[in-house]
Parts: sequence; C-alpha cells; structure tokens
Amino acid sequence: MTRPDAATCEAIVRGRLTDPFAILGMHGTPPAITVFAPDARKVTVLDTKGAPIGVMENIHDEGVYHLAFAKKRKPFAYRLRCQAGEHTWEREDPYRFGPVLGEMDKYLLAEGRHEELWTCLGSHPKIHEGAEGTTFAVWAPNARRVSVVGDFNAWDGRRNPMRRRMGGGLWELFIPDVKPGTLYKYEILGAYGEVLPLKADPVAFQMEPAPGTASIVASAATHSWTDGAWMNKGRPDLREQPMSIYEVHLGSWRRGDNDRMLSYAEVGPMLADYVKDMGFTHVEFMPLSEHPYTPSWGYQPIGLFAPTSRFGEPADFAAMIDHLHGENIGVIMDWVPAHFPSDAHGLARFDGTALYEHEDPRMGFHKDWNTLIYNFGRAEVSNFLRGSALYWLREMHIDGLRVDAVASMLYLDYSRNEGEWLSNRFGGRHNLEAIDFLREVNIQVGERTDGVTIAEESTAFPGVSRPVDQDGLGFDFKWNMGWMHDTLQYMAEDPINRQWHHGKMTFGLQYAFTENFVLPISHDEVVHGKGSLLNKMPGDEWNRFANLRAYLGWMWTHPGKKLLFMGCEFGQDREWSHDRSLDWHLLDDPRHAGLQNLVRDLNGVYRANPALYVRDCAAEGFQWIDGGNAESNVFSFLRLGKDGDPPVAVICNMAPVLRENFRVGLPQKGQWKEILNSDATDYGGTGSGNGGRITADGQGCHGQPVSTSMTLPPLATVILKFSS
Repeated sequence: MTRPDAATCEAIVRGRLTDPFAILGMHGTPPAITVFAPDARKVTVLDTKGAPIGVMENIHDEGVYHLAFAKKRKPFAYRLRCQAGEHTWEREDPYRFGPVLGEMDKYLLAEGRHEELWTCLGSHPKIHEGAEGTTFAVWAPNARRVSVVGDFNAWDGRRNPMRRRMGGGLWELFIPDVKPGTLYKYEILGAYGEVLPLKADPVAFQMEPAPGTASIVASAATHSWTDGAWMNKGRPDLREQPMSIYEVHLGSWRRGDNDRMLSYAEVGPMLADYVKDMGFTHVEFMPLSEHPYTPSWGYQPIGLFAPTSRFGEPADFAAMIDHLHGENIGVIMDWVPAHFPSDAHGLARFDGTALYEHEDPRMGFHKDWNTLIYNFGRAEVSNFLRGSALYWLREMHIDGLRVDAVASMLYLDYSRNEGEWLSNRFGGRHNLEAIDFLREVNIQVGERTDGVTIAEESTAFPGVSRPVDQDGLGFDFKWNMGWMHDTLQYMAEDPINRQWHHGKMTFGLQYAFTENFVLPISHDEVVHGKGSLLNKMPGDEWNRFANLRAYLGWMWTHPGKKLLFMGCEFGQDREWSHDRSLDWHLLDDPRHAGLQNLVRDLNGVYRANPALYVRDCAAEGFQWIDGGNAESNVFSFLRLGKDGDPPVAVICNMAPVLRENFRVGLPQKGQWKEILNSDATDYGGTGSGNGGRITADGQGCHGQPVSTSMTLPPLATVILKFSS
C-alpha cells in the first residue's frame, strides 16, 4: 500500500474518513500499516510475542503513523506500542480485524426480517479472531461516518470509525480490550456532513443511570435462570384461565428509608410475597425499558432493549422476573411501540435524516405527547420494534406485553384536526402500515414465544383480539375501556340518582364477548386530577368504602379478566404520584385493611370457581337473572362454567338500603352457599347477610325455575355458589 497522501491524512485527523478500513490497518503486498494515534508521540509495531519489528513514521503532526514492510509478502498479526513522554502502553489495532456481521445477518437486517436482531446489533463482548474485546453494530444508512466513542478513546470520534457494510446501511467494528461495563455512544457524521449529537445505541442492553445518557457494554444473557419449569409449561389458553393482574409502578409501589427508590433486588421478593398473599395471578409493570424522563413513567422510552438502570443492572431485573416465576406469578410489561421522545441522544434523526420517524410531521409527530411516531412502513424500523418485543419475551422471560396506545397507532387522524393528517393510499383514516406491523408482531410472538399480547385500545376498531388469519389484529386480549368509563360514571352518581344511569352498568354486556377483554382499573384513572379510586365513590366515609367494596365485587364477577392498579386494593386515599410510595400506613385503619381483605378474598373466590373465569370470553358463560331492576339499583346474574362446574349467582345492591326478603330467581333447587359478601364485618361492613347459606325452593321467577328469598346488604355484592 502506498503511503497516504496529505488529503487522506487530513480526512483522518478531521474525522471525515468514510471508509476507514481502506486506509487504516494493514494493506497491500508488501504490507504496510497506517495508524491514527493522536495521543502518541511514538508508535512501534510489535509481533505477537511482543518483539519490536519497526518504528512507525509520523506522517501528520496530529497523529497519523505509517510503516511499510518491504521484506514481508503476507499479512501478519501485530500489536502496537505507543509512547508519550514517560508513558508507554500497548494495544491492539482494531483495523487489523475482519468483519463481524455474517452474510446472512447482513441480508436479513437489510430485508427487515431478522427476528433475533439483538444477537448481532448493539454491543457484544466476545473473542474475535483470537482477541478479547467488544463488537459494535448499528444501522445508520444515510450517515457518512459512524464512530464508536467512549472513555477508551477519550470520546474522540476520529479514533474508531466503523466499517460500513454496503447494502443495508450497517456499520460495525470490533474494538479489542473493551470490556463489559464500558460506557459508549455513537458519533455520527450525518447525511449532510454535520456532526450530530452523540447517540445512544438503539440496541443497547444497558444504559447509564440518569442524568447520564450513555450506553453500557453488556451481554444480553447475564443471569442464570432457574425458572425452567415455568418457561417450559407451554402457552396456556388464558381465555379459560383465571387472570387477575396487579398493575405496578416499580418506583413508587414501596420505598425505602428517606424515600429511597428500592432496587430490583430489594423490591422483587417483597412484591412477590405481597402479590402471592393477595392472590393475584400476574404482575403488570408499567414500562421498565430505559427512559430519560422519570415523570413519563416509562412511556417515552429510548432503550427498547435495556431495563431501566434506575433500579439496578439487567441481571438484577432478570433475577426479579425469575423470583416472581418461582412464586408462580406471571409477569406482563407495558411495551411502547407507538412513539418515542425527541431527545438528542435517542432515535430522533438518528443519521441526520428522519430514519425511525416520518419526515412529514403530519405523519411523524404526536401533538399529545410531543413525541415522534415510528415509520411502521419502513421494514428496518418494523423489524427493530418486533425485535424489541421478542427480546423481552425470549431473553428476559417476560410472559406478556401490554401494548400501549394502540388506538393512536391505528388512526392517522388520532388527536388531529382537519388538515393536520394525511390519508392512506385509499383515502381513509386507518394507518395501514401500523396495522400490518401490529399483525406481524402478534404473528411472531405467537410463533416464536409462549407470550401473550394485550392491547390498550379504546375505540371500536373491529377484531383487535381476533386472530390475524381471521382478519383480526391478533392480540390475545384487549382492555375494555368502555366498561371502565361507564361503570365508574355510574358509581360516581349519588345512589338516589343511579336508577337513571342503570344502563351504564348493563351496556357492557351487549359487547362483552366481541373481544377477549381485560377489565382495567389502571393508573390512568388515579392521576391528572382524577383523584383516587376510593374518592370517586360518593357519600361519607362509610358509604365510600361500601360503594368501592360493592364495585370491586361487581368487577371480579363480571366477564373479563381483571386488572387493578396498586393501592386501589386497600383504598389509597391520595391521588397516585410517581414521586412517593403508596400510603401503606393506611392499613392501620380497619376500613382500609378490610378493603384489602376483600380483594384478597375476591381473588381467592375467583380462582377457586371456574364458573367465574373459564367462559370469560364466551357468551355461554353469562346470563342475566335480572338486569333491569333500575328502581332498586339491583343487578343479578349467573356465571356459568363448563359441564360439571357449579354455577355462581351474583347479586349487587348498589343502593344504601338493606333489602330483606328480596326474591331472586335461581337455576337449581337446593342449597346455595354464600361464598362472599362484601358487607361482611371482616371487610368493614355491617355484617348483614344470610348466615352463609340460602335455600332455593321457592316458585320460579326472573325466568329461572326456582327462587329464594334473601337479605341484600346495603351497597354490597353477594356471591352464591350452588352446593347441593
């Protein structure tokens, strides 16, 4: 190789070298070596045994060195010894190593069909061609130059420019001696020749704690899992299983001394013990992927492959999941593919162009959240997001993803005024590319994992939880936002007015089986001035608690899986704030402790009685006894399981009136056990009831063959189970 000319040297020292492997490293026959070492004053080439074989010539004052080997005919392995004053150090030359990405990886990434892209993109500690170090790979098709920067090269983008793999816009580099725990970013020379703000790695497995924004070299697999039995049990049909979800914001569920946020290692066992004691089947975490802004609660993520460092390292996160599985608790995590923040170190204009987002703000900007919308129609972007979903399910053993803000993805005019959106190719308002993306995510999750997906979707878009091959979106479940809004509006009414709003409670049964629903009382209902769930209930203290107990009884017996936000189970009085712990001291008050006892028992009754869950998603599992008694504010219905499952009757009295000798039709003659009464004294109620048992031997009514005369406590839900 000829000695680099002045223009080439100038390109090296100014960070404008677009093809570093054509100049740096060893080239030609006879071979010659060119090195950029701006911190050295002398560079010596060593053989593999450490013996000097030549001193390099300084051909540019800012650190370009060159040496030709006239007597050698073949390339050879070498190291470099650098000197500056009295300081001497040795290092490998990154530019003597071959490519990292295999041809198949490169092809699949270029096609947007690499369903395990995290195995090749990002940073990976490994031994490459006999040397220990880290491989880096990133997608930036419009960049002129991409460099890895970190403490190991003084954050100098001129020192480690990456190799461009033509065809897919991929850049890669193996840097010897870079170890796990090293901070790094990418310095990118943009499409128009500008040096962009340093970018975090989109596929980093770990990121620096805030306010830092660097990525951290880490392996994807850093935990020795012990949950093999849990992970190998297969994919159950959760439509026929009990599913009672406890939604958790990890940073505020419980805190330590001086309001200190607890780590994954500290909070995991405490949470597992609590959830197990309360009888919930699953925990749902609000987003735990890395995000720069804590008040976003994780819903503006930047690290879609990195557990947030707020609570520890990825291995600690994995250990928490492992522990929850060991206690037979499923783990769902909120996942946010709808949008991303515009922080300079993130995905925004990643290579100087609208790469992950749309160029046109009518397609690419969310007014509500001041965030950017992914370009779902770009194969590489869709692949990146699918890879994130599969990563959490496969590598981090998450059991399910609750997909945030699906409605905003489905509609091009979502929260937009006339003239602020572009129609699809058919002139319609549906985002066809986002719909295709969601379907493909659900296909891949179904084929490659045992995980489930749950859509937070608030519109009447058809077939959200219908299989893709039946023209649905392919989600396993959908949040029933209409049920939540209607029933909470009913409960907020003074009981004297509820008869005029009776349909708010019954309307949901008209569409309850059009989707596989989850009934959500989520964090969204207890923030932004909405107050706590307890404070939505009308009346004095006794009435508020009684109303909430009755409502939770209604919820736990209504068709659909259950989701309850943390604190609602014991009557958190204040509106939720991410900045403080839940008010656990309230459990010293018998009213709050009683409400907690009720939720614990509701979970127990729910899980013990198949009639309450096995046909949650089938119309055959529900039958009104009397859904029209608006004047009395009373609702009564049956929950029916499969053959052999005892039926369950539910009677809800939403008036503060004790009703004695109240006649209810029932499907079977004989003894019915009162398996739960939300007015029991253990829950803070009056203790009114039926002594634990009633006899159905009366004349038929409400379309049922027999009936009973029973006591309905005030503001209470009573659950009966046929016994004999």
